[in-house]
Amino acid sequence: MAAARGCKRSRRPLGLGLFPLIILFPAALCFSELSFVTEPSDKMVSHSDHVVMDCLAQGETPVDIRWQKNGARLLESDRVHFLPNGSLSLSSVRRGGEQSDEGFYQCLAHNKYGAILSQRARLTISSISSFVTQPSPVVVREGSVARFACSVSASPPAIITWEFNQRALPLETERITVLPNGVLQIHEVRAEDAGVYRCVATNIAIRLRSGEAMLTVNPAPGAKPLMKPQIIAGPQNISASLHQTVVLECVAEGNPRPLVSWSRADSKPIDVFGARVLGNGNLVISNVKAQHSGVYLCRATTPRTRNYTTAAANLTVLVSPSLVEKPESQTRPRAGTARFSCQAEGVPTPRITWLKNGEAIHSNGRIKMYNSKLVINQIIPEDDAIYQCQAENSQGSVLSMARLIVVMSEDRPSAPRNVHAETISSSAILLAWERPQYNADKVIAYSVHYMKAEGLNNEEYQAVIGNDTTSHIVDDLEPARNYTFYIVAYMPMGASRMSEQVTQHTLEDVPLRTPELSLTSRSPTDILVSWQPLPAKLSRGRVSAYRLSFRTASDEEVTSVELPGNGENSTQHLLQGLQPDTIYLLRLAVSTRVGWSQPSAWSSHRTPKTSSASVPPAPNLELEPLNCTSITVRWHPAPSDAVVQGYKIFYYLDGQTESSNIQFRHQDYQHTITGLDPRRKYHVKLLAFSSHGDGYQAHQIVSTPGCPSAPNRRLATLPAPDHVHGQTNSSSVVRLSWGRPAFSSGKPVSYSIRYGPVAPYNASAVRYLQTTEQTVMVQGLRPNTRYEFAVRLHMDQMSSPWSSPIYQRTLLEAPSSPPLAVRVTLIEEDTALVSWRQPEQPNLAVTHYTILYASQRAWIAGEWQVLQREASNTMALLEKLESGNVYMVKISASNQAGDGPFSNMVELPVLKGKTHQGKNPRHTYSQTDTTAFTDGLYHFDEKSMSGIIIGVCIALACIVICVFILITKTKTSRKSSTSKMIGRVSGEVMQNGLPRASPHQAENAEVLVPMMENHFIDTKGGTTLMINRDGPIISSSHNKTRKWNIFRSAEKCITRNNQVVERSGFYEVGKTVLQYEEEQAVASLQPPSLQIFYRPLGESESSQASEGSRETGDSGNFSQDEAESSSPNSSPNISQPPFICLDKCGPSENAATEKHGGSSQSAKTSSCVLNICPHDST
Repeated sequence: MAAARGCKRSRRPLGLGLFPLIILFPAALCFSELSFVTEPSDKMVSHSDHVVMDCLAQGETPVDIRWQKNGARLLESDRVHFLPNGSLSLSSVRRGGEQSDEGFYQCLAHNKYGAILSQRARLTISSISSFVTQPSPVVVREGSVARFACSVSASPPAIITWEFNQRALPLETERITVLPNGVLQIHEVRAEDAGVYRCVATNIAIRLRSGEAMLTVNPAPGAKPLMKPQIIAGPQNISASLHQTVVLECVAEGNPRPLVSWSRADSKPIDVFGARVLGNGNLVISNVKAQHSGVYLCRATTPRTRNYTTAAANLTVLVSPSLVEKPESQTRPRAGTARFSCQAEGVPTPRITWLKNGEAIHSNGRIKMYNSKLVINQIIPEDDAIYQCQAENSQGSVLSMARLIVVMSEDRPSAPRNVHAETISSSAILLAWERPQYNADKVIAYSVHYMKAEGLNNEEYQAVIGNDTTSHIVDDLEPARNYTFYIVAYMPMGASRMSEQVTQHTLEDVPLRTPELSLTSRSPTDILVSWQPLPAKLSRGRVSAYRLSFRTASDEEVTSVELPGNGENSTQHLLQGLQPDTIYLLRLAVSTRVGWSQPSAWSSHRTPKTSSASVPPAPNLELEPLNCTSITVRWHPAPSDAVVQGYKIFYYLDGQTESSNIQFRHQDYQHTITGLDPRRKYHVKLLAFSSHGDGYQAHQIVSTPGCPSAPNRRLATLPAPDHVHGQTNSSSVVRLSWGRPAFSSGKPVSYSIRYGPVAPYNASAVRYLQTTEQTVMVQGLRPNTRYEFAVRLHMDQMSSPWSSPIYQRTLLEAPSSPPLAVRVTLIEEDTALVSWRQPEQPNLAVTHYTILYASQRAWIAGEWQVLQREASNTMALLEKLESGNVYMVKISASNQAGDGPFSNMVELPVLKGKTHQGKNPRHTYSQTDTTAFTDGLYHFDEKSMSGIIIGVCIALACIVICVFILITKTKTSRKSSTSKMIGRVSGEVMQNGLPRASPHQAENAEVLVPMMENHFIDTKGGTTLMINRDGPIISSSHNKTRKWNIFRSAEKCITRNNQVVERSGFYEVGKTVLQYEEEQAVASLQPPSLQIFYRPLGESESSQASEGSRETGDSGNFSQDEAESSSPNSSPNISQPPFICLDKCGPSENAATEKHGGSSQSAKTSSCVLNICPHDST
């Protein structure tokens, strides 16, 4: 009533400085009035006794009391009654069976504000069960120590006494000791101690006697030898509740009799007020407390020596829970967040549970329980209740309560309407809704809440968006999962009710990884491959098929078998018909309806050798990670006739070779492998061996988990980005996308992308990118290269781990440069060999080469001949080439991505007729030989034909004008020639003759050749002058008809027969060697013959410019080699002089003919230009 009056006083007007919510909600001041005045406590009664469990609560009436037994509601019966004050009455209590009244009782009090649950009370009915330990016969020597043990399970604990020969054992504190735990010790055993012993257990319920045990005492053989101290009964680890009595036994013997002492391992002093030594060294601690916990050492020492031995035991004092931090009541607005904290201590560590109105709370999307905390998000009116923190262990329980008051705003908006969801992908769902029907203009934001629809303790996530949209894409979901969504509208003073919930299913995706394989051989020719089904988080959909691939270690050919994803044997397959004693590599891939996962790494397994002896089959192997550094290995033998002598275990890290084995006895079936690395994959192999050798092995793969953070040093970590996908766009660009991890923080985040080529690994080739988006285009990659990509998240100076790497290969790139070192060699008259090298381009894969070649005429017309060669062939033959043509050759490289550019064209001249004697017929033409020319041709090929025609016309017009000017000047110069020079030359050359020149003089002689009037020698060796043995021959034709009428007046010739030329000029074309040769058979009056060795100026340059054809303009097939062979230093047989022959204009009236070596050469007079003809050897 006092509490109620206090509540009424709280309704009086409050000062203006107080929080207005207290005025609106006065019940907030009265929620604590519901509490327990008396709670039930532990009781121990005898069978058929009457028991009353007290419970009294106070609070605003009406207050109702209900009872629970072992967590279930207790109903009234003929033996169970609820008293008016709330207490529970049990009459004629029973023990055992379904009607047993033993158990834990709690009362539940509730009123309009909520409900609270009392502490737990245990009802125990006194009893004694059968003996746990009964005394056993003992045989000792006289003078030694005899010990009997006896223990019993009883409630309350029984008192143990002993009987000797069915009579109460007389106790002698000096020699006989009975410990509180029921142990009987007899020191310095005598002959009269021999007899029958038994123990008697007594409590309030019953007295119980054990079986009898005989003590046999043998006489001592004589003087007792010296013996080091030894402890024959040392202390045992023990756990005791508060205020109990603890016995730490220590029985030692030796000669001389050892001294027993006690100490603590932590060097703390033993409580001398609560501890004592009973008998000859037993430590007894009465009324134990928490500070008595620790490790105790018993030490037996030989007197006056340093010889000692020790034994240790741990004492654990059990303490009931106590709260060190209690939850506090809170007032929160709708859609707000409430956090309750509760900390407890006790031994063993208490377990924290949370109650709402006396019922256990289960985590869901809105309500989370972790680290002894209770967090309620998106508070709704139904959350207004009384919450209790309950800490319990084996010694009891304790509770603390707090109230949550939810403040409601009158003008809050209504809930969003017509919420619907649409699946977009395996990780994204589109949500859309309509604005609230009421007060929609006051909405400032929307909150999207979602969680997994299946399972318990699912975490709820939320995303807050602005009020300018009514749709949102949730893109961080798991594939093939059902999700529940609802929307809440926010306003400055609170939030709306939650909208109706909708459930939507995400699409399936490719499995995240493959299961671990277990490999076992049952015979030398088979391997049994088995695996565990993938969990839904990894399969990301329903598994439709498995693909098992295998090959031998020495063979690259892979055999694959596809297996159905469902069925009885969907997680194992037997490979048969294999080779004995052969290493096989196996891997597995998993498929959903979307596609196949990346295959697992290759796992190796050697098939057994073929043997006539019967060896043990593979044991059945089970692996279980014990912690982050240990794995528990269990096995049991397979049925077989072979006699197993033991087992061998091999284990090694994935990617490493097998280590040495560990051997076990045939009766061992378990082993713990320690000292492993966290988060690593290990291979474990087990085999049984017999006298015939090693048996078949079982092979499994297991991964160690990560180690938890050390207490009080827990670091907050961010989840790594998930759903990382890659798409190759080109030969140098890969597009990456990923999902934002599933956490509800609205803080800005950024991402780092790490990428680099897979092989060969080079740390300097690893690159990093930074972005705030969830997609990025990675550029500048090498073509046809496999890259590894990983993404990590950054937020508030924290970074997540790197995501699981993905691998993408860039596309093939078309060649960007032409083939190198293109060379063309003429190997026959009509066949050429083309050779080249692959273009210099990183990671270039060439499939074939294209060779284009054409003559100049066909090239101008755009008609190419095409050859193709495979990538392995870098040579080709060009056949059926026509002589007298110049061919153009160019080459390009191609692959699946496209064709590359053509190389510069190479010019290949093909000679007419046979090759010259004494010369190598092969000549190689490359790009460097014809760079200038081919470049010109290349650009010429790209010009339009109209430009070519205009240029040719302009050039021809210029040539015509120049020819006209030259002819006009030539006519004028002839008329102005002086006669003085002519006379001197006529006298010296024509009348007096020339002296005979020696061969040495002829080599370097300079001769001025007389030129008659109207005669000339052009720059190519042509002339209108005819010379024979008698001298120059003058044409007598005056008025010959000319081919071109335009030059008719300038081309008239003057006939002078048998007359000496009056006017002549000197013309020095080059170095001309004149040699007189006398003929014995010719009359002395006949002038000697004149041989002219003609070598034009610039001969070396012109021969180099025409190296391919060996032709000069009008002089026929002339070369430097032929000129050298005709020199005076050459062979005497080759001394024929060149002849002066007519041009092809036509014969004159006179002709001069002379024979040499059986062949005749004619020189006919003509008004046209004469040319100097070389000697024809044929």
